Amino acid sequence: MADLMTTELTLTGRLTTASNATFLGNIGEKVVVYKPIAGENPLWDFPEGQLAHREVAAYLVSEALGWNIVPHTWLRDGQFGEGMVQLWQEQDHDENAIDLVPAESVPQVGWKQVFQGRGENGELLALVHEDSPALRRMAVFDVIVNNADRKGNHILAMTGGHRYGVDHGLTFHREHKLRTVLWGWIGEALTAEEHAGVARISEGLHAELGQELAELLTADELASLAQRCERLLSSGQFPSPSGEMPAVPWPLF
Repeated sequence: MADLMTTELTLTGRLTTASNATFLGNIGEKVVVYKPIAGENPLWDFPEGQLAHREVAAYLVSEALGWNIVPHTWLRDGQFGEGMVQLWQEQDHDENAIDLVPAESVPQVGWKQVFQGRGENGELLALVHEDSPALRRMAVFDVIVNNADRKGNHILAMTGGHRYGVDHGLTFHREHKLRTVLWGWIGEALTAEEHAGVARISEGLHAELGQELAELLTADELASLAQRCERLLSSGQFPSPSGEMPAVPWPLF
């Protein structure tokens, strides 16, 4: 098997719809996504040149949770310098975890409605997502990492029901930034599995996980991460939108 750190990363294409420079490539037979730090656009509310580090930090939290939400992600050099590299996941386009549907056609079983609004032609639409353990875990993950950009197309529906989350550059801000399309469980109690996952992160911040994240995030960001875990464990339920931030990202997909 090719060494993911040292084998040459060969670029094969560019994802032109991404807001930052994003390339497809190969490391041996592995297909990967490569986002060089040099191609990150500056943001007013996030430190410059740190989005790749946040993507790797999100992967480390996903691994500590044990829920396999974020595909394998790491930092390494490429054609345009150091950047984030992530194993490509080919989603099943016959499956759909989130959708916009006519308001009168919201499924009654197996789905959650987030909100209703008017479409381009004035029609009443509803944003819905599936009510599944995989998506619930992703919603918990987003609360923990303070995900400011959980769009619908950042959820990859895989054959067999697994759901991957990608594009985690806008995470771990020390201030509340949660913007997500996964609001369907507001006020519902965490399951025992979800509660145990959050507890693993809270405990891990005082051990190896905390040491690894300290190389990627600031002390203030780590302190805020710990506080979010503590609040979630204390409340034991999915939070509601709060603060002045919009509750959902735009565009939604």
